[in-house]
Amino acid sequence: MQATVSTPLFSAPRTTVRRISQDDIRWALAQGWNDFRQKRGDLIFLALLYPLMGILAAVLAFNDAALPLFFPLVAGLSILGPAVASGFYELARRREDGLDSSWKHFFDPLKGPNRHSLLFLTAGLGILFLLWLAFAWGIYAATLGPAYPVGIKAFVTKLFTTSEGWTMIVLGNLTGLLFAIVTLVCTLVSLPMVIDRPVDAGTAIETSIRAVRANPWATTTWGLRVAGLLVLGCIPAFIGLAIVLPVLGYATWHLYTRLVERAAR
Repeated sequence: MQATVSTPLFSAPRTTVRRISQDDIRWALAQGWNDFRQKRGDLIFLALLYPLMGILAAVLAFNDAALPLFFPLVAGLSILGPAVASGFYELARRREDGLDSSWKHFFDPLKGPNRHSLLFLTAGLGILFLLWLAFAWGIYAATLGPAYPVGIKAFVTKLFTTSEGWTMIVLGNLTGLLFAIVTLVCTLVSLPMVIDRPVDAGTAIETSIRAVRANPWATTTWGLRVAGLLVLGCIPAFIGLAIVLPVLGYATWHLYTRLVERAAR
């Protein structure tokens, strides 16, 4: 059943931001799953790129010197996720507009007229990812460091059996939550928006912030659902992300169409 969307709340020269409900979130996720089922054969091939990034992060982190960055590397992939999913926004847009939505169009946003805005937002997420890693290492150095751990067993033992280890866990999770909130607020609609229309990155981010302000509870529950699905996708050696990423990419596009009024096609 299609959810009902209320009348616009805010207006801007090019955009209108709406209030949404939990029904809209469920609808967006259902549409994302439906899109994935329709295009599954093409998309799994592309979605495997993302799990491979996670596997690479795990391999690198199991070097003793990088052990403290294992969790930050894996968790930080969620910061890059909205940019990685840009191709899925494009496929969803084309399918919704009745255009050819085959996998060959996945990289069209990188060639489109609005590619500079997309690259600017992607670079911003990359910087945010590096900042997160820097903060994570700083927390480790201030609690369990600065010396490198000697093996994974010693590191895990120290992490869970000492007050310094628990301090690191608490501070790390609180800091990670802050970075996750910033990412969610800035990208809720900004990346789908630059895929959808000619708009600069600043306007897209401003629209995303207004969408969050108009829908604080819906945004929170959306963020929790995304986090939960990403965790589930990571559990089986990151392979589950081959399904989770395209579903969330598609769903994010459909949520965008609920949050932001699109120009008539």
